Amino acid sequence: MKSTSGKEFARVLEKNGWNLIRIHGSHVYGKPGVPHRNSVPVHGNQSLKVGLLRYFLKAAGLSSADL
Repeated sequence: MKSTSGKEFARVLEKNGWNLIRIHGSHVYGKPGVPHRNSVPVHGNQSLKVGLLRYFLKAAGLSSADL
């Protein structure tokens, strides 16, 4: 799986219809019609851990090919 930072993953979410709801510690994204939110930690260009990235992809309904 490709190494991805929180900033890069936030851009991927936005390209796939997710909207930034608020920034309070983490960047919180929501999507109309989806009952949950994704809270993406953005710490500069630090990469997300593989397990966390897989969780975010699954929660957002995306695959590793979307990165």
